[in-house]
Amino acid sequence: MDIYEDARTVSRADLAAWLRQLAGQLETTGHLFYGAAGTIAVADQVRCELEIEQEGKDEFSVEIEFSWVNPRTVEAVEPSAETGAARETEAKTEAPDTAESSTAE
Repeated sequence: MDIYEDARTVSRADLAAWLRQLAGQLETTGHLFYGAAGTIAVADQVRCELEIEQEGKDEFSVEIEFSWVNPRTVEAVEPSAETGAARETEAKTEAPDTAESSTAE
């Protein structure tokens, strides 16, 4: 699912300024800002790819891609899984106690 895409022709100097802006955002806030008010948090560890291609005699392309798993999503899943396991353990522990109290009466 695409969140945002922007394609335009810019000067080499403008491209360099945009890359510096992105680098500054990553370094200072850990977020990338896009569009009118979009922002996305970038994880502390990311997978990076640099691809340079020659597409024709005089045509080249450079693709920079980085991806990550949102650490908040991983943290949110793990505690609920642990809670479920803890509940199962509690249920198993409570069952013998209940059986003993029934027999003792």
